[in-house]
Amino acid sequence: MKVHFGISRIELVQGDIAQQQVDAIVNAANAQLAGGGGVDGAIHRAAGPTVMEETRTRYPLGCPTGDAVATGAGKLTVKFLFHAVGPIWRGGREQEADLLRSAHRRSLQFAAKHDCASIAFPALSTGAYRFPVDLAAENALDETRTFLLTHPDPLIVRFVLFDAGTYAAFARVLDGFIQ
Repeated sequence: MKVHFGISRIELVQGDIAQQQVDAIVNAANAQLAGGGGVDGAIHRAAGPTVMEETRTRYPLGCPTGDAVATGAGKLTVKFLFHAVGPIWRGGREQEADLLRSAHRRSLQFAAKHDCASIAFPALSTGAYRFPVDLAAENALDETRTFLLTHPDPLIVRFVLFDAGTYAAFARVLDGFIQ
């Protein structure tokens, strides 16, 4: 599914984010930038050990929730990895939606700063961090749309969704933007 916003577009695909041919991939990182399971583990396995070495060297204190940091991409074919720290879902009582929006916005700002024409996001915080998928889709896509309507880059923002249920949730929200 593809929807244009100004000269840019949001795309939804189901698949493996580590296999995307884009300028930058957003990694679903933890605050310690210590690697982990799920998307984070898959990206680190595909990128190789140099990415973990770089995060330890450049960001020894980690990264706060709602923010992101940039590294090289190791063995991946992309130019950059942006390690975004989404919030752990705590029932919506601790500004989780705002923090999720911020993680997306910071990653998009990095993409613009590094002249990336394309960027791929996973469904941040929806795995082990248990953020409700429908709510994550609303916040991620709305923040992305807002950014694209006010910035010329990136031209393509692709959400790479691991399973059919997550894809369907994001598709419902994106479809609502064009109706």
